[in-house]
Amino acid sequence: MNEANETERSPWAVFLIFLRLGLTSFGGPVAHLGYFHAEFVARRRWLGERAYADLVALCQFLPGPASSQVGMALGLQRAGYGGALAAWAGFTLPSAVALILFALGLAEYGDALPAGVLHGLKVVAVAVVAQAVWGMAGKLCADAQRVTIMAVAACAVLALPSVWSQVGVIVAAGVLGLALFRPQADAAYEALPAAVGTRAGMLWLALFFALLVGLPLLAALQPEGWLARIDAFYRAGALVFGGGHVVLPLLQAEVVPPGWVDNEAFLAGYGAAQAVPGPLFTFAAFLGAAAQGGYGGWAGGFVCLLAVFAPSFLLVAGALPFWERLRRDARMQAALAGINAAVVGLLLAALYQPVWTSAIHRPQDFALGLLALVALMFWKWPPWLVVAACGALGGVLAVLVP
Repeated sequence: MNEANETERSPWAVFLIFLRLGLTSFGGPVAHLGYFHAEFVARRRWLGERAYADLVALCQFLPGPASSQVGMALGLQRAGYGGALAAWAGFTLPSAVALILFALGLAEYGDALPAGVLHGLKVVAVAVVAQAVWGMAGKLCADAQRVTIMAVAACAVLALPSVWSQVGVIVAAGVLGLALFRPQADAAYEALPAAVGTRAGMLWLALFFALLVGLPLLAALQPEGWLARIDAFYRAGALVFGGGHVVLPLLQAEVVPPGWVDNEAFLAGYGAAQAVPGPLFTFAAFLGAAAQGGYGGWAGGFVCLLAVFAPSFLLVAGALPFWERLRRDARMQAALAGINAAVVGLLLAALYQPVWTSAIHRPQDFALGLLALVALMFWKWPPWLVVAACGALGGVLAVLVP
């Protein structure tokens, strides 16, 4: 271990390290994990290669944003609960604040922005989700069985569009994974000291499930108040497998039908979320700030942000004490193979509805989306630059081809 590491065991030191990452980590969750590897394995040597790889595997299995959960786990291991909070805050707040400001500006000056610019932000979301589908399918759907699970999952959630149908698809895919796949667990491992005891871990997991069950009951007593919003975002953060892009249909189903956020603002915010560093789950801050009916603004942004990330903390703190057992369980790895294929199916369904159907109306829209996809996948432009270019081109197209 690097001796300088011993000076990095305070929550404040952890916060400053993750704040720099939160300001510079563009590119989505896979890129974030690469940044973390370079920072904490190669440079600071907080942990070894094997321990990092297994920690990533555990967080990929848990619902929620994997890169943010890896950051929380690193902070927890480094400086206890304060370190976990510091890691989350440093990595998350830059993009959350930027998206809240965007929501407030959209509410105040949205009519002053050219319609083509906002439409360009929606078109770029098509390219971003298409890139995610392509990349995840190549890694997670490598045989006919997994491709079939992916296709059936996409058809099922399109035929029955609801949060609970998506959860049912994930559960069913896990059962199929147990029946169809028999991967061999690797017995070799490198220990990572857990900062949470077994009893505390059980309490955190119990709190996770208590909120998952109890919040809908409490929200039913106040269907238009804060509890309803906390419940919606908590469930989105607790039930999504696969990270930021897959949370899109869950959040869309929660906030658009009740009229909290209209679909135009939803997709404009999702496009803007591609232009900021840090986790895509901070899109919740935009939705909270853009909410109508007196529950938006800064308060709404931070309430929804905390609600969507709360399950991640509870699951990480609850699972880490059992990490050694979990990561060596071959049956869990088999279930995960099926779940990951279904996650690609959910993302494929989201690519069609609401992303494609709300953004691609004319040949010009298709051409702009195709250019954005080529820029992301082959020219390797950073996402923020693709977003800015699509917004500008959308404005130009609106003038040239009204």
